[in-house]
Parts: sequence; structure tokens; C-alpha cells
Amino acid sequence: MRTTLTLEEDVLEKARSVASQLKLPFKTVVNEALRLGLSEVEKPAKKRRYQMTPRAMRLRKGYSLDNIQEVLAQAEGESFR
Repeated sequence: MRTTLTLEEDVLEKARSVASQLKLPFKTVVNEALRLGLSEVEKPAKKRRYQMTPRAMRLRKGYSLDNIQEVLAQAEGESFR
């Protein structure tokens, strides 16, 4: 099948270079590169496990849980009310 593609200059040069090195027709190199590239695109993305680093929970100096309104006022300002 015939179609027209617009290749960027760096892609064109790379394809020509590979075709020359392998002594293959340009068309063959482009088709094989597209086959390989498209099969990679079809693969699902690799999932990475989400990792968390546990940290100790504690209040900063000067804070006390005895008066929650005071803690909120210090943390968020007086506008929280």
C-alpha cells in the first residue's frame, strides 16, 4: 500500500543510515521500525508500586491536644472559626 508520510529530518537521516549499514531498502527499514515501535506502543505501561515512608506522628513543641481550638487557631489562623 502506498501512503505519504512526513518524516522529521533526524528520523529520515537515521533511517537512511540504518538502511545503508544493513544494505536494505529504505522502505524495509521504515516498515520494520514501525512494526517494532507500534508493538511497543500497544504494550500496557509498567506499573510501579507506590511506596510510602512511615513517619512518627507527633505534635511540634508548643502544641497540645488538650485544647483543640487552640491547636487549630495556631495551625490555621483565627479565620478557621
